[in-house]
Amino acid sequence: MTRVLRLEQVGQPLRICEIDPGRVKTEEFSLVRFGGDAERADKVYEGHLNLTAEDIAEAVRWVAALPSHMNIDRMQIMPRDQV
Repeated sequence: MTRVLRLEQVGQPLRICEIDPGRVKTEEFSLVRFGGDAERADKVYEGHLNLTAEDIAEAVRWVAALPSHMNIDRMQIMPRDQV
């Protein structure tokens, strides 16, 4: 989707970056995924290094702060223990 958007916007003063996060520990995602079962939801993150929403926000801030002539095409962000 971002590739098509980039192709459609060639020549425009836009920067389009796909940010692809790995395992991010959030309050809601796993809880919804496991139908409200908090114990199962917590086990997804237990014993792992996990990214936070703040980590992803920092990546977005960094991309947005780059000089206007620079574009990060795709950023894949993973915790060190996720393969």
